[in-house]
Amino acid sequence: MHFKYVVVGAGLAGLTFAERIANELDERVLVIERRGHIGGNVYDSYNDAGILIHNYGPHIFHTNDREVYQYLSRFTRWNDFWHRVLTYVDGNLVPMPISVETINKLYNLNLSCFEVEQFLEKRAVDIKEIKTSKDVALSKVGQDIYEKIFENYTKKQWGVDPAQLDTSVISRIPVRLNRDTRYFSDKYQGMPSRGYTGMCENMAASKNIKILLNTDYREVMKDISYDKLIYTGAPDEFYGYKYGRLAYRSINFMFETHDMEEYQEAPVVNYPNDYDFTRITEFKKLTGQKHGKTTICKEFPCDEGEPYYPFPTGEHKAQFALYKKDMEKEPNIIFIGRLAQYRYYNMDGVVRAALDAFADMCK
Repeated sequence: MHFKYVVVGAGLAGLTFAERIANELDERVLVIERRGHIGGNVYDSYNDAGILIHNYGPHIFHTNDREVYQYLSRFTRWNDFWHRVLTYVDGNLVPMPISVETINKLYNLNLSCFEVEQFLEKRAVDIKEIKTSKDVALSKVGQDIYEKIFENYTKKQWGVDPAQLDTSVISRIPVRLNRDTRYFSDKYQGMPSRGYTGMCENMAASKNIKILLNTDYREVMKDISYDKLIYTGAPDEFYGYKYGRLAYRSINFMFETHDMEEYQEAPVVNYPNDYDFTRITEFKKLTGQKHGKTTICKEFPCDEGEPYYPFPTGEHKAQFALYKKDMEKEPNIIFIGRLAQYRYYNMDGVVRAALDAFADMCK
């Protein structure tokens, strides 16, 4: 069977590409998905208690990219939502990311914004050349806050010391010299009114889109020909692990439903120094759902399992570079998305990359 376009993977990258091919080019496209659902890691569903959960951990949409926001708004209405995160430190819950409110609560102070700036400047470590995530944190907040908030959380999340991780990991977390306790400061923030699965179903609604679920692309590609392949999976798998397996960090999710209206003060609470899990999410606080019970999720990072986060070390980036050289020699294949490009993407970044790659394909 011949398709002009074949997409491997029905996550946000694959669905964005498929939607554009189907509706912008008015061409048929086959989407092959290994899992039993579309949406990739943004997939959400109702559990046995009737509570809408995010099956692969919390996803909060936020972006400063107006085009991406308008594009996704074709497929969903948005519920206004300003995400807030608390971190359990020394027996107290303090706001994250670090702001004036965090410092004041952490040290039982009442400093102004200017005074907090001075407070952090005095504690910051003077590092001549910032090479690692540990360097980033020490240069911004100093040793004590690094140990209280960043060090053990990062060790749990990645399984290695922050000194072994490149600067991208902790650089993602801002330090604010104001009283803004929102986790994100982006212009556009919200949650899909019918959930991410509803949004993804609308993206895939074209009659030009054919989706095969529960299908490993390697088992069917011998029976399918194409002009252009859009691949969103792992590159090491695509090339038969010829340069070895790329390292990814995975997560075990433990869901619990409790017979109570509310479990915790914030949608997400981080636990950098206590317990084996990194954080607890309470889904009703994300979705705004009204329900007599509540479902939470504890996250236990691990090495084995579904690949979630590319491993941010120089060694593994160099390994990916070997695969990338081969990928660049494939004129009929577009490698796009978090796995294929071996990089950590927010949702808006995934969609942006797919839209740009589609535009390049059409030139």
